[in-house]
Amino acid sequence: MRTKLAAGNWKMNGLTEALSELAGMADAAAGASEVLICPPFTLVGAAAAAASGIAIGGQDCHAAASGAHTGDVSAAMLKDAGASHVILGHSERRTDHNERNSDVNAKCVAAWDAGLTVVLCVGESLEQREAANTLEIIGGQLAASVPDGATGHNLVIAYEPIWAIGTGKVPSTDQIGEVHDFMRARLEKRFGSGVGRSVRLLYGGSVKPSNATEIFAVSNVDGALVGGASLKAADFVPIIEALNAASQDG
Repeated sequence: MRTKLAAGNWKMNGLTEALSELAGMADAAAGASEVLICPPFTLVGAAAAAASGIAIGGQDCHAAASGAHTGDVSAAMLKDAGASHVILGHSERRTDHNERNSDVNAKCVAAWDAGLTVVLCVGESLEQREAANTLEIIGGQLAASVPDGATGHNLVIAYEPIWAIGTGKVPSTDQIGEVHDFMRARLEKRFGSGVGRSVRLLYGGSVKPSNATEIFAVSNVDGALVGGASLKAADFVPIIEALNAASQDG
């Protein structure tokens, strides 16, 4: 059984006072699922110290262990600050910072070397979806972004259709299931059935309390990577509770 994971990506949001939201998530985080919060770099250390039963992660890392990379953060620095996870390959990084699959691959290796679990994001644009190229795009991202050596302990895959992030638009459950089943099959083919079945697959893109239960019932959906709805305990707790219920249902 894969343990369900509710992951929150705070993106470029949150000052010190935002850490008080973690306390409001603690009770739900003690349920059947794991909970991960990825705050901005400035809050990683403080969040790791304040969190109770909640894992803390970074939102990116550099591929190098150290060096002349002004403004960047290494995987080892995240680990040292108390992080256990790091998000890599998010569409906003791929778009805003021109990150290629090869860049994501190199960062993933660095994260693994530092002992971090990678939450690796894949997803298609609206144009690619409308051109019926979704599975081709996802397959290419998986093949080129994920290094050899993946396991269920060091890798989580998050499917985030770019056109659904922050827009309120959500793919149908059939569309989500098609992609998640495809990703599972690709992972099993590449890494073998044992590893392929152990990697958790999250859905991300306008997940909220009103649609969480339906999404978590979809085949091969092991949780969610949540953006705006993870900033406040009042919004994120119902999503965690929905995932806890899905965990108990099997």
